[in-house]
Amino acid sequence: SLYELVMKMIRKENKYFIFDREKNICLKSFCKYIYFVFLSFFFKIFLYVFRPRFIPKKYNVSVCAIFKNEAPYLREWIEFNHLIGIDHFFLYNNNSNDDFLLVLKPYIKKGLVTLVDWPFNQKQMECYIDCIQKYSDETKWLGFIDLDEFIVPKSTNSIYDFLKKFEKTRSAVKIYWRLFGTSGKLDRQSGLVVEDFIVCWDKYCDIGKCFYNTAYSFNSNSFHKNNLHHSFWACLKEIDIPPVNCFDHICIGDRNVADLCDFPIQINHYFTKSYIEYAQKKSKGDVYFLNNPHDEKYFFEHEMKCISVDYSAFKYLIKLKKLMLDKDNNNQH
Repeated sequence: SLYELVMKMIRKENKYFIFDREKNICLKSFCKYIYFVFLSFFFKIFLYVFRPRFIPKKYNVSVCAIFKNEAPYLREWIEFNHLIGIDHFFLYNNNSNDDFLLVLKPYIKKGLVTLVDWPFNQKQMECYIDCIQKYSDETKWLGFIDLDEFIVPKSTNSIYDFLKKFEKTRSAVKIYWRLFGTSGKLDRQSGLVVEDFIVCWDKYCDIGKCFYNTAYSFNSNSFHKNNLHHSFWACLKEIDIPPVNCFDHICIGDRNVADLCDFPIQINHYFTKSYIEYAQKKSKGDVYFLNNPHDEKYFFEHEMKCISVDYSAFKYLIKLKKLMLDKDNNNQH
């Protein structure tokens, strides 16, 4: 029936998002949603009334990332995200045994990368908390992303130009995923990730990654710390505060509100890359999951949703290629 078709759509997607998890439409979920609306109103008032103390910091925007055997991807990932305005990278090495250090040495020498050895398995959230405690005094904004995620500002050309309008009254900002598949590639020997993969979901995923405004404090004992990269709760006046999204709507529970289909900023999540790269990624272990759930079924559940194309990263492509080429030439000399 038409009713069943509509309910099916509501459970799996809406106008702006494909849901990471199918929603259960019932009286309980409706009441919870109404509760979140009122709670969001409270937090908005709180954020306008109470302000943190701001002090100058070394960097405007930095990211924290944990990696394991990502040497083939490190260089492009650093160059691209630096190009869009990331000033510094706090990189945590989780028992890599490839030639990652050879790739990172020039960036460490330049002062762009701080490398931390993190030999603890399945301790990704603890890694992020360690970075907050050690390095949040150095940067105004601290983001938490992975090596398969590329930040793409669309309404601006730099991430700080986007984030600074949130700086005085918001504790954290969530940027949503645009999920990319294989673009029909079974395997791939070389090439840039942001150029090779353009086929993606036709809507945004309703989860993403957060950038923390370090003028606010962080409660490492908070219940919310267990998922801080997807939903960062900062703290002010001993009250935990949820993030807003890129449209300045409070993100609490599974409530994600958008104003337009064309988002002002996104994170290109190259979830699979080619089919062979996806298989290799699963076999090398995971920094979060003890048993990686990303099997063949999981792959095709995501791949079959890739029915659109997105070229938004291409505005940076010539600059990226020139940077990569210049560094190749310098290394040859």
